[in-house]
Amino acid sequence: MKLLEFKTQINAPADKVWKVLFTQDENKNWSSAVNEGTYFEGTWEEGSVMRFLDDENNGMYNSVEKNIPNKELTMKHLGWIYDGELSPQDWEDSTVTYLLESNENGTLLTAKINALDEFVDFFNSKYPSNFEKVKKLSESST
Repeated sequence: MKLLEFKTQINAPADKVWKVLFTQDENKNWSSAVNEGTYFEGTWEEGSVMRFLDDENNGMYNSVEKNIPNKELTMKHLGWIYDGELSPQDWEDSTVTYLLESNENGTLLTAKINALDEFVDFFNSKYPSNFEKVKKLSESST
């Protein structure tokens, strides 16, 4: 396991950044940096399971461990989804946490990812472009 951290300063209030991160229409716009056409199913409520799917019904699923609106969201990675079927994985303590910290310049967005070694390169190659899209969408949204 390796703890990865990604940060970006966004010239927008935390509620706008949160909306970009976690509402369906906005999420599709930035998560396409990982996989074109990705969307989610679920409610973001603590204890719920979120599914992140592509247009072929493949993807991954996570449990929501913590949700403090406009401040923090933590998910634990649980497994893959193949043709709509859940495939649990033993990914130990693999998690992702989004932290939004308001400041005089808007919002500091941080992602902390506890990643298995096999996924470190994936996260390092995808998250910088994800965050650039989140920044652009947050600063341009009204």
